[in-house]
Amino acid sequence: MNKEKVSILWFRQDLRLKDNPALNALAGSGHLLPIYILDDENAGEFKMGGASRYWLHKSLDRLNASLDSKLNFYSGRAEDIIEQLITNYDVQEIFWNRCYEPWRMKRDKKIKDLLKKNQIEAKSFKSDLLWEPWEVLKDDGAPYRVYSAYYKRLLKNTKLIRSPETKKIKSSLIKDKRSVGLDELKLFPDINWYTDMDKQWQPGEKGAHKNFKKFLDSGIKNYKEGRDFPKLESVSRLSPHLHFGEISVAEIWHHIRNNYTDKNAGHFLKEIAWREFSYLLLYHFPQLPKKNLQEKFDNFPWKSKNKKQFDAWKKGNTGYPIVDAGMRELWQTGYMHNRVRMIVGSFLVKNLLMHWRHGERWFWDCLLDADLANNSASWQWVAGSGADAAPYFRIFNPILQGERFDKDGDYVKKYCPELKELPNKYIHKPFEAPMDVLLEADVKLGENYPHPIVNLGESRDAALDAYEEIKGK
Repeated sequence: MNKEKVSILWFRQDLRLKDNPALNALAGSGHLLPIYILDDENAGEFKMGGASRYWLHKSLDRLNASLDSKLNFYSGRAEDIIEQLITNYDVQEIFWNRCYEPWRMKRDKKIKDLLKKNQIEAKSFKSDLLWEPWEVLKDDGAPYRVYSAYYKRLLKNTKLIRSPETKKIKSSLIKDKRSVGLDELKLFPDINWYTDMDKQWQPGEKGAHKNFKKFLDSGIKNYKEGRDFPKLESVSRLSPHLHFGEISVAEIWHHIRNNYTDKNAGHFLKEIAWREFSYLLLYHFPQLPKKNLQEKFDNFPWKSKNKKQFDAWKKGNTGYPIVDAGMRELWQTGYMHNRVRMIVGSFLVKNLLMHWRHGERWFWDCLLDADLANNSASWQWVAGSGADAAPYFRIFNPILQGERFDKDGDYVKKYCPELKELPNKYIHKPFEAPMDVLLEADVKLGENYPHPIVNLGESRDAALDAYEEIKGK
């Protein structure tokens, strides 16, 4: 019996139809087999966390609907799935868009070798980034380790950015009877903590474009200053959509460059470029998620993980309202405002002296936008151990940060409602409020809101003393 001739489109972190380079290249093929493979085995310790899996399920469901329910789902080692597909079908070609996590690159090379051996064309495309990690380097060919210098070079290489293009699928879509149902991937977490996420997010390509339009209609107008204030809607909230490729970063870049010229648009594009910088670091320093980029931090005297303090940090019970609000926002929504991410990160690694990897792992499980490059680079930035990092002695004071960026306590009151009756004077330092003020606000320290788990002044001094031990090494 002759096997059916097909071309395979392998969806990965590009869950969209619009401006999808791999899809464009196969849009006119005769018979197209669209696939998605959940490859937890190759991912190992970097398999997706709970929040990301929730988002992935929703996004795949919407993509499948856009493909007339012809998206084929598989679970297992991708090379095994691909090998089975080329046994069952007369596969002409397999196209996909590139990913840059070290484990994926290693696996993809193995798959390309397999396909070449079987005389099947394998082709990958630039889709998730504006610049490939090997395209923008120093004059001597070395990767940049300072963002500002990297960004200046980027702006001289904007011609490398591809133009967005969308082609209509003219192929006959094939449904493989051996594929499994989406529910069989078992992406939803065991416990239902994502109820609030459903209210706040719309995963999928349609939701991504809706969020982008909302940002253009309001948020971008005050982005440069407003992005630091968590109560304002001045951030794009596009990070989960970008991570799963529900919207093209090339489309975002070109649209803003062609239609906006003020400082706010320019600052937003710099944040897009920071994402590119994170991927450059991951590509050239593949140990970034596990190892300090600055080796002197290998000798840093981190404290062993104090489970009680770590649990208090995770649950938003540190006694410092801006930290607690951020950690509760993370748990309830799968997201945290960028300014607050820096505050809670600094508190963990500097006030509690816990290794940044503990925070990185928690964020990996809880963030909808958990991205290996961004998560690793950002935690190392906060810890002072990474590229272009904040100096270790820059320690965010959560009280001062709260008073500056959440002056009226709106953000704190939203996620720490037990403090909502406190006067603004004490909203970021309830432990300094007189007893009559606490009683009036029904705040009972140690009962319905915790005492601080650490003294800011003492912990700051301890962090600086620890830094002195490695300084100059």
